[in-house]
Amino acid sequence: MADHKLEAAKAAFKFIKTGQTVGLGAGTTVLHLAGMIAQDTELARSVVLVSSSFKTNSYLQEQGLNVKSASAVKHLDLYFDGCDQFDQQLNALKSGGGIHTTEKILASMAAEFVLMGDDTKFVPRLNTTYPLVIEILPQALQVVLAKLRSAYPDADIKLRMGDQKDGAVISDNGNLLANIRFNALPQWQQLNIRVKMIPGIVEHSLFYGMATKAIIAGEGGIQIITPQ
Repeated sequence: MADHKLEAAKAAFKFIKTGQTVGLGAGTTVLHLAGMIAQDTELARSVVLVSSSFKTNSYLQEQGLNVKSASAVKHLDLYFDGCDQFDQQLNALKSGGGIHTTEKILASMAAEFVLMGDDTKFVPRLNTTYPLVIEILPQALQVVLAKLRSAYPDADIKLRMGDQKDGAVISDNGNLLANIRFNALPQWQQLNIRVKMIPGIVEHSLFYGMATKAIIAGEGGIQIITPQ
């Protein structure tokens, strides 16, 4: 059985050129891509890599690659990342890892933001399968939750709790994370701005109008999708 994530990574690898500064997100497809960079000696010597993911960053360092922190870089030629779901306009939801704030910073730095993965991620329109995740300053928790419940009374809003420790999950930035599960489909363009404008919310996990292409693999082979 074909490994579609590996096939997507192989297609993405062809876009990387020597001397570029490349951002990498998180997930299986990204790790496949990182491995291909490490195996290409000439490319590995010439590229600068930046990652939003602790796991990816650790792997890159183990491979002896040239890794810089996001704070040391102001421009990326390419940023590759996966997602939970994306639509025909390449609007994407990234709801799993809780590192969307750093991911969005790197995506905003990139001349090209490329989504990767298997073709199950592609839907005609974003739906309510995955939650919107928000990162909240701890001192603003109660007011943020109150404002969100007022704005979206039919949504289920819950603080993300740890399953390996007692208490709330803490983001890489020392903040809290909450999941918003919508029972009715929201207007994504309006939500993109409305949620971000609530004081105390650092960032949310909807990547609206940011990706420039998507590379997906499935039984039908590789597809390269641009915004419709």
